[in-house]
Amino acid sequence: MSLFLSEVEVEGVVTMPLALEAVEAAHKAHGDGTAIDFPRQRARLPATTMHILQGALPSEGVLGYKVYTSSREGTRFKVNLYDAANGRQLAVVEANYLGMMRTGAMGGLAAKWLAREEARVLGVFGAGWQARSQIEAACAVRPIELVKVFSRTREKLDAFCRAMSQLVERTVVAAKTAEELVRGSDIVVTITTSSTPLFSADWLEDGTHITAAGSNSLIRREIDEATVRRAARIVVDARQTALREAGDLLPLLEKGRLHDGQLVEIGEVMVGSRRGRCAPAEITLFESQGMAIQDLALAVRVFRIARDRGVGTELPF
Repeated sequence: MSLFLSEVEVEGVVTMPLALEAVEAAHKAHGDGTAIDFPRQRARLPATTMHILQGALPSEGVLGYKVYTSSREGTRFKVNLYDAANGRQLAVVEANYLGMMRTGAMGGLAAKWLAREEARVLGVFGAGWQARSQIEAACAVRPIELVKVFSRTREKLDAFCRAMSQLVERTVVAAKTAEELVRGSDIVVTITTSSTPLFSADWLEDGTHITAAGSNSLIRREIDEATVRRAARIVVDARQTALREAGDLLPLLEKGRLHDGQLVEIGEVMVGSRRGRCAPAEITLFESQGMAIQDLALAVRVFRIARDRGVGTELPF
């Protein structure tokens, strides 16, 4: 029987340590060539778009896909998980919360593998749903002492900072300007839907690590060309996906100022086939677009834990 797991049930199982372990395992499998992942496909209609990411993790014994729809009503995510040995469906997992946690975990892993070990100040552009897990993950992998948050929409920013201070037990403050956020930050995370760059490359300190997690289409840009050019290392979750979706990188690729051979996959860094940070003063950039294997790796762990706990609803197929 296949198991259905609701958002509430998923939230009762997923933790940041679990998400970090799952996503790291998925990228190590991708780095050593054993995982299969395909770039996102989209079916667009005037009112609604359907997005599908699919892949396989032989090391976990699963394959499957995440599907989500986006419209004015909102976005709805589900992961469909199958047994790699026989093709039987294992689970249907509601994945809004799961996706938020795996996206944050990917940002945390980028900081783990690319930021300086002593990084203590985190700057985050964005104060929405996704910013929460970015802060939680960064605090889990680096000795963060201060978190600065900037949002162009200030209404809920102070409340967000208070809530995050309690969650991560760190000092979380609202930055008055974008420049105030960037200057002095060891790690800068962008997790917005902006169509224009959020900050100037001139504000970056030597040794900064940047995770740009919001720009996954041509119409979105969170960082400017000067910032990309300052980066000694440009790391992506998957090269073929970045070449299709990384709105921050595509203009430079089109102009010939960047070529695909310069893009390093995070899985390659994890397994040691490509280098990440090479010197303390280097600026490193991680461009995150999202991959099916990230969702599958976390979903299969959630499924196993839920099954062992007797959580979920059996489906009649």
